[in-house]
Amino acid sequence: MVKIVGIIGSLRPDSYSAKALQQVIEMVAAKGAEIEILDLRQMKLPFCDASDDYPDYPDVKKLQNTVKSADGLILATPEYHGSLSGVMKNALDLMSFEHLSNKVTGSISVLGGQSNSNALNDLRVIIRWVHGWVIPEQIAIGQAWKAFDKEGKLVDEKLVERCDKFATSLVENTKKLTKL
Repeated sequence: MVKIVGIIGSLRPDSYSAKALQQVIEMVAAKGAEIEILDLRQMKLPFCDASDDYPDYPDVKKLQNTVKSADGLILATPEYHGSLSGVMKNALDLMSFEHLSNKVTGSISVLGGQSNSNALNDLRVIIRWVHGWVIPEQIAIGQAWKAFDKEGKLVDEKLVERCDKFATSLVENTKKLTKL
């Protein structure tokens, strides 16, 4: 069984990124993967200063160890000013090749405006830089304020289908690439 860790890269209390990740991670679990979510809203992380150790911040070790033990990742971020959120970038910067290399990764971005792939492209570059593997499928949810119902579920059936294909690709590719 592969282990997939989802990271919520938003600090917003009623985060659309969290809602999107929750829906996708349930699909991943239904496909037989072990799952865990790291919610950056609940973690105390310092700004990365390129240190090797953050003794006053046990959540740094939790982040690093959880990601290191994973076979795959889902990174869910709001798009701010044409890129990923600062909290997601900081969390990734607190890790190194030791934690991120060879991780099969899928990315989700959530936007208030029209859907685009700027944050997704930036995540793709970051993960490739640390020798991770990014699946071709990606999810961009535009106009997030109307994309979810009151229960936090996506209302667009075509988007739900894309999320399911994303989940399938992530689990299947993680199984294939972790056997190598």
